Amino acid sequence: MFDKAKDMYQLQKKAKTIKKELKNTHIEAEEEGVIVTVNGEQEVVDITIAEESLQSSKLPEILKKCMNKAVKKSQQVAAELMKDVMGDMNFPGM
Repeated sequence: MFDKAKDMYQLQKKAKTIKKELKNTHIEAEEEGVIVTVNGEQEVVDITIAEESLQSSKLPEILKKCMNKAVKKSQQVAAELMKDVMGDMNFPGM
């Protein structure tokens, strides 16, 4: 029983470490002169729009596509980090 409690404590400790790491991890996605930067917690950190893209009537569509791409990349990064932690814990079926 104490082994399970110890494992859960270790998991919680690693999860907190990963959360800090994700907060400080920046992921960029670029699309037609628009660059969106998100952190590993999927919060938008920065948006850069090139001068020529500002004039585009497709700007809303480009922004949406770029933001979705950035969020998807951040989800992949977070999943990869969590997979490593779950593997370290040796839970059956993971």
